[in-house]
Amino acid sequence: MQDYSEFHHQLTDIFKKPSTKDQWDEYRLTEEQIQFFNENGYLSNIKLLEEEQIDFLKNDLHQITNVNHPGNALFHEFHSNESSNPETVLFHALGAWRITPGFHDTLWNPAFLMAASQLLGNQGVRFWHDQLFCKPAKHGGVVAWHQDYSYWTRTVPMQHLTCWVGLDDSSVENGCLLYIPKSHKWGLLEKPELAGDMNGIADHLTEKQKEEFIPVPIEMKKGYGTFHHPLLLHGSNENRSNHSRGAFVLNVFADGTTSASGKALLKGVPAVPEGDKMEGQFFPLLFDPVENGSL
Repeated sequence: MQDYSEFHHQLTDIFKKPSTKDQWDEYRLTEEQIQFFNENGYLSNIKLLEEEQIDFLKNDLHQITNVNHPGNALFHEFHSNESSNPETVLFHALGAWRITPGFHDTLWNPAFLMAASQLLGNQGVRFWHDQLFCKPAKHGGVVAWHQDYSYWTRTVPMQHLTCWVGLDDSSVENGCLLYIPKSHKWGLLEKPELAGDMNGIADHLTEKQKEEFIPVPIEMKKGYGTFHHPLLLHGSNENRSNHSRGAFVLNVFADGTTSASGKALLKGVPAVPEGDKMEGQFFPLLFDPVENGSL
């Protein structure tokens, strides 16, 4: 089975790569959007995929959720059901970019890269890891309230960014993403069990934070994405609707991020010595704003 992490360029024509500054500028966020992100910790409803791209990726997803897929060993993590509630299902996996050309090439989607670079302060964008999250209709499980960086402190400094992209329409009814606006200003909190008690984070909040804990549902049509700060509290409820809710997540950090641990950072990935720059086969540089003429 080919490991597509060996290729640091697009493998398909699913995304058209811009070749000029004007072409890159078509994907540029406005100053108002960037200000909203900095103030609230998120920016939602950014169109990232066309219908044919969604279909392409959903076909890949259908294949690789099968534990018997020949590329299964390339996943860093694979949980057919990570839910702590036996009556619900939460499929969660890391490493899809290594297994199919489609998920591999989502890393080089120009709409994603331009926005990511801008939200990281116009820095180079380097890949961290991807995720798949799928909630089946009628019994999809929760993702508990958490901050992404609480799982990522093995990389420093904190200059990370998450992009969640829907392959299905997401709504309150089918367990859409929920954000706590401005919670990225609360500092680093304790790390809860990701698929455990939805409200486990409450034990680690101050009274003032509990008063400000007002969830905002991020309802989006399929093909749209939402970006959030590594300290923004987010989670999602169960899917009791008749519609599935599938998504993939691209996690990145600014070029220059280093390892804060001498241990392996992902299963199947050689350890990066503490203090060394995150780079190489598994952490490719996706976008350089100077090289791509976008600055």
